[in-house]
Amino acid sequence: MNALKRLNEALPGLVIGILIYGGIVWLAGIWFVTDKIRYTSGLLIGIACAIGMGIHIAMVIEEAVRTPGEGSKRLSMKSVFRYLIVVIVFFIMMYFHLGNLIPAFLGVLGLKVSAYAQPFMHKMIFKDVEPEESTYEIEEEEVKL
Repeated sequence: MNALKRLNEALPGLVIGILIYGGIVWLAGIWFVTDKIRYTSGLLIGIACAIGMGIHIAMVIEEAVRTPGEGSKRLSMKSVFRYLIVVIVFFIMMYFHLGNLIPAFLGVLGLKVSAYAQPFMHKMIFKDVEPEESTYEIEEEEVKL
């Protein structure tokens, strides 16, 4: 997780949110499907795609901050590339019958769900933590008027 945190402060929370969301979707759906293996494998592929997309987004943001002269056209191309990779992964998954497409799509949606839920999760986790007070205190002896 330290490597993820070095790339982007919010990335570890995003990945944890995707994994929690994936666990909830798996628990909610596993009871209602007949092919449990393809449901699970499709969901795992979708979760892996979501995590990969989150890491790629963080890398693109970091690159954009490092090189501010880059145009928005290049950033748009990287976004299109990211979604094209997901579509290719879905086609490969369907061609080789590696999983079910619907849970895979639900797994990819974990990126969006986690991104929107992250502020709420952060607030719930750190609700009792007070903001740090300044450690700089001026002693009366140091102040001479």
